[in-house]
This record gives sequence, structure tokens and C-alpha cells, in this order.
Amino acid sequence: SGYGRGGGEEEGGFLNEKIDEEVDIPVTTGAEGKPPCFSFRTLWAFTGPGWLMSMAYLDPGNLEGDLQQGAYTGYQLLWVLFWSTALGWLLQVLAATLGVVTGKDLATHCRTRFCKPVSLTLWLMTEIAIIGSDIQEVIGSAIALKLLFDLPLWIGTLITGLDTFTFLLFHYWGIRKLESVFCAMIFVMCVCFFINWGKSGTDAGQFMFGLFVPTIEDYALIPAVGTLGAVIMPHNIYLHSALVLSRKIDRRDPTKVWEAIKYNAIESGMALLISFFINAAVVVTFTTHFFNVGCASLEAGNFACVDTRSDGIPEDDYFNGISPDTCVNEHNGYGRCAEIGLSTAGHALGQTLGSAAKYIWGVGVLASGQASTMTGTYAGQFVMQGFLQLKVAPWKRTMMTRLVALGPAVIVALGTAHDPVISDTLNEWLNVLQSIQLPFALLPVLILTSSALVMEQFVNTPATNFIGWCGAALVFAANLYLVIDFCWEDNSKHVPSADWFHPTVIFLLVLYFVFIGWVIYDGIVGFALRANKADRDKHM
Repeated sequence: SGYGRGGGEEEGGFLNEKIDEEVDIPVTTGAEGKPPCFSFRTLWAFTGPGWLMSMAYLDPGNLEGDLQQGAYTGYQLLWVLFWSTALGWLLQVLAATLGVVTGKDLATHCRTRFCKPVSLTLWLMTEIAIIGSDIQEVIGSAIALKLLFDLPLWIGTLITGLDTFTFLLFHYWGIRKLESVFCAMIFVMCVCFFINWGKSGTDAGQFMFGLFVPTIEDYALIPAVGTLGAVIMPHNIYLHSALVLSRKIDRRDPTKVWEAIKYNAIESGMALLISFFINAAVVVTFTTHFFNVGCASLEAGNFACVDTRSDGIPEDDYFNGISPDTCVNEHNGYGRCAEIGLSTAGHALGQTLGSAAKYIWGVGVLASGQASTMTGTYAGQFVMQGFLQLKVAPWKRTMMTRLVALGPAVIVALGTAHDPVISDTLNEWLNVLQSIQLPFALLPVLILTSSALVMEQFVNTPATNFIGWCGAALVFAANLYLVIDFCWEDNSKHVPSADWFHPTVIFLLVLYFVFIGWVIYDGIVGFALRANKADRDKHM
């Protein structure tokens, strides 16, 4: 209520006294003294949170998903990428609306809405998602440093783990300057990935067909499900609900609240549209140079057609099954069917587009890793502060996540000295992890924004609820399919062969869906029962 965060000052504010400043929204008037339908000046004042949020759609995990989507399936899943981004936009708008209307972030609402066991489990799941994302970002940045400077991967992980402390100094400049830094990072990625896209060329007809005509060949089904899970980051929903609190809004005036909701939705849409085209640039680049139907449809799994001169791909990564492993790509000529991932993509690009493309790709991946690891730190700050009411200095929070994430990252780096595919396999596991964790952000934001008690006149419309819950059901089904295929695929090289593995996965899946049901029940029925009891006790 009133100006500001609706209690945020007592809860620690944004991150510190410098960044806790709120951006004033200019008062604009049109004809007859009424606010105009649209004002670029007002949009500029709201510009910032959406661009920070969009970094999670461009992290190294997403880039690996993009390049594998292109190399393994061609143009045909562009529509999946687009609609996954659109679903992400809806969830981000709901999260931003929750923050704008109530003056409190999603994590704070979860602490008060759900019973303590559910709230603490949601916090734990979100922290696991943040740590998993952090590992991807550290390894992604280390891979970029290896491409650019030929540094061993383990040294790159240590450098990345430490340089985030330097980047955290940016937030002492103030919120607007911090937002400018992230916009600059996105610009760097645009330049890098669009240069390689431009050098690769695009089949415009195939691009438009893949974007607007939903088709999925059998071999593209798993990448399609993986795309849905990889695009939307669960911790990003918590992050966005807190970032919008940096704008000074008079919550006593419904017209000002509606204005904030509108401009946040527009700004988020612009940021995610740019992120979609950056992701599409990666997809198209790798489609052009590495997609081959014969390699993609091999029974042993999805493969790309890679130039045999690519020095970054280990011999074991080439397909050596019964089918011939040679292939033809119209741009590269003869090649061999091979797996491709973030660790080998730069070398493969360099062989087909020239060494400049390899370094351009490396700069883009480095910008992705550095920017997304900063947003992960901020997300962790808000999550811990909201769920536990603990105000932890950003550098302490960074140290905690870094200590947890650096261990696995360094181990992977040391283990991939002669086999870089291990890091790609870990990235695939972590993308599955992010997909599994998504309901623990998706469900709370849907439950809260559907509650008239929380949102009052700004509650979701029936159409929004229908689309949101259909999206949630799709995510649940996709997660189940993805885990089953990932763990039970006959030719899977990703999972242990031990007897205990599959029974353990089944047990965890049962627990997973039981907890999802508990979250829904407690957030709707349990909360109503607790509210009624509190009301009765109050009048006794």
C-alpha cells in the first residue's frame, strides 16, 4: 500500500542501500489532462527489470539447447522455441504483476501463503535450481575462456568463480546503471550470434515453415520436450517479481497500478522477443552447418553432421554403429555423424565458418555466462530473503553459491581434459533439473495471482487462468516424458547402469508428483482452512 515496497524496507529492500533506490515514474498527460494510452517516456522509466530477467533465457544451458536443437532437428522446432518463450512471457508477466500489485516478491508471498513444510521445500527446490544454473554458467564461461585464450577448463572455472565478485561492484552504481550493464551484455550477444547467423545464411522458406507450422518428426520429439523445459528458468520467476519493486508506484491509485502492469508487460515482451531472436540465431547457424536427417534419425540417438576436420570433437563422439557414419551437408561437404555440445561447438564452427567464427562464438558465450551468473546471484538473494527473512550481503551470497557450484564445476573440468563431452552431458542433466524444478515456481505464481484475496481487482481473468493451468499441465507431462526417456532410453549414455538407479528414479518421481499435489492443495484449500480458522479465533 502507498509508495514503495509495501514492507520491503523492513525485509531488506533490493540488495543494499545504493541499489535500494526506487526509480520515479514520470507523470505524463495527454489531451484533456488524461494519461495517454502509451508514452515512450513512461516505458523508458519501466525499462530495465525485463532485460535483467531475459538473461536467464540466454544462459549457457539455453545456448547448448539451441545449438543441439538446430544441429539435431533443423528448423522444425522453431515454433516450440517461440511458444515456450511465449509461455515464459506469460509467467513473467504474472510474477511482475504480483510484485506490482502487492509490493512484495513471490518468495515472500510463498512464506506467508503456504504451510512451513511446503514453504521450506519450495525454498530448497529453488535453491537447487539456482545452484544447477550456476554450475552451467560457470562451465559455460570456462568453455568460452578456453576457446578464446586456450586456458584449461579448470582454470577457467576458477576465474569465473572469482570474477563474479568483481561484477557485483556494478550494483553499487545504482539500479539504472546496473540495468545498462545487462543491456550491454545482451547487445554483445546480439552482435556475436547475429554475425555468425549472417555468415551462415538462412533458408527463409524453411525458417518461416518451422516457425509457424507445428511439425515434429519422431527423432525431434525429445529435443522438443527438452526445449520446453530448458527455456523457462524457475528462479527467474522469483527474480522478476522482486525486480519490479525498484519502480516507485502509488498503489493507492488503481490507474497507476494498471499502468505499471501494462508497461511491465510491454517491456518484458520486448526483452523476450529479442531473446527469442538471439536463440533463433544460434538454432539457424547450427542448422545450416550441421543438420543432416540421416544423422538425426539414427537409432542410437540424435547426431549432427560434423566436418571430420573439427579438432574439438573426440573420436569417441563419432557414431560407430551398424549404419554408415558418413554424411553430407550442403555447406560442409562430407562429414561424420557426431554429438555436438557447448564444449565442441566453437571448434566445429571454426572449421566450417573460419577461425573468426570460433572466437565470435566464444565472446558471445562468455557474455552469456557472465551476465546470467550475475542474475542468478540476485535471484538467490531475493529467494533467501523472501523465504527465510534473511538479509545476506550479495558477496556472502555469491560466496555460498560459488563454493557449492565450483566443486562440481572443477571436478567436471578436470574430468574433461581429454573428453569434453562430459561437460555437455552434465549440461543436459542440468537442463533436465531446471525442467523438473519449474513447477515449484509456476504453481505458486498461478495460485497467488488467481487469488482475489491477494490480487483484489487485479486478479487473473478466467482466460489467463485457463492458459496458465494448461501450460502447467503441459510442463508436468513434458517433465514426466523427459525423465522417463532420459533415464530409460535403450541407448542412453547419460545414466548409470547400476541396479539401484531405476527404482530410485521411480521412487523420486512418485515423491515429486505427490509434492506437486501437496503444493496445489495447500496453496488453495489449506490456505483457506487456515484463514477461516484464524478468522474464527479472532472473533472468539
